[in-house]
Amino acid sequence: MTGGIFAVLDDIAILLDDAAMVTKISIKQTAPILGDDLAVNAQKAAGFHASRELPVLWKITKGSFKNKLIILPLAFLLSAYVSWIIAPILILGGLYLAFEGAEKIHEYIEHKILKKPHNENKVVLSEEKKIKSAILTDFILSIEIVVIALGAVMTHSLSVQIVAVSFVALLATVGVYGIVAFLVRMDDMGFYLIRTSKEGTFKDMFGELMVKSLPIIIKFLSVVGTIAMILVAGGIFSHNIEFLHHLQTDTLGFLPSILFDMILGLAIGYMVFILEQTFLHKFLKKH
Repeated sequence: MTGGIFAVLDDIAILLDDAAMVTKISIKQTAPILGDDLAVNAQKAAGFHASRELPVLWKITKGSFKNKLIILPLAFLLSAYVSWIIAPILILGGLYLAFEGAEKIHEYIEHKILKKPHNENKVVLSEEKKIKSAILTDFILSIEIVVIALGAVMTHSLSVQIVAVSFVALLATVGVYGIVAFLVRMDDMGFYLIRTSKEGTFKDMFGELMVKSLPIIIKFLSVVGTIAMILVAGGIFSHNIEFLHHLQTDTLGFLPSILFDMILGLAIGYMVFILEQTFLHKFLKKH
């Protein structure tokens, strides 16, 4: 009996050891998406009255947990019974990431460099609709995180996949929304330090630094997230599309892989962006 218990514990230890090893790989693969997730959710959670920021963020966080509870079992079922479909889903996710990255770059060039004015006909959404929009965005990003994490550990057993991918999904929710909670209240903490300290003291200067740093941090995360999305998309294409993989290794082997992934992700992203804009304009003209 005792030997059986020790055998079970030994099996659990091996499972956890394997899961820890592949979790590192999964985190490395999904880290760029987490960076973009952080930037997107920080923007989504901002813009509310100070007294509503944390309650709204808590609602979005609960929605994110529900999203993971839906996505994870479906992902594991696909992995167990139709594992061949993971690669096409990864490629679709890559197309979405590349498109998002290209769209952000296009908007930056259009409005910041070419100085084209923004569309002023913006719809003002209620708090509830903003929360639903944030949860929907989280659902899309969660699919990407889970599928990319799953794609990184597909060669391992299903039990290892479940432990590793579930941990990454939990980290994505707790880590991202924990940091977002700090960011959305960072300016309030800074103002509190300024109010409760004498001018010119370290406490006062640190408070001013916190207030002034917040928009810079959000912009920095947005830039890093955009670059990361394009790189991840390019990596998905080069690893899962045989023609592109051979193009990278055989024809363009002199290029660093990170540069190849960047060019590939940007090129495909702009193609998808142009197609989307073309069909969207046709649709809008008809309706």
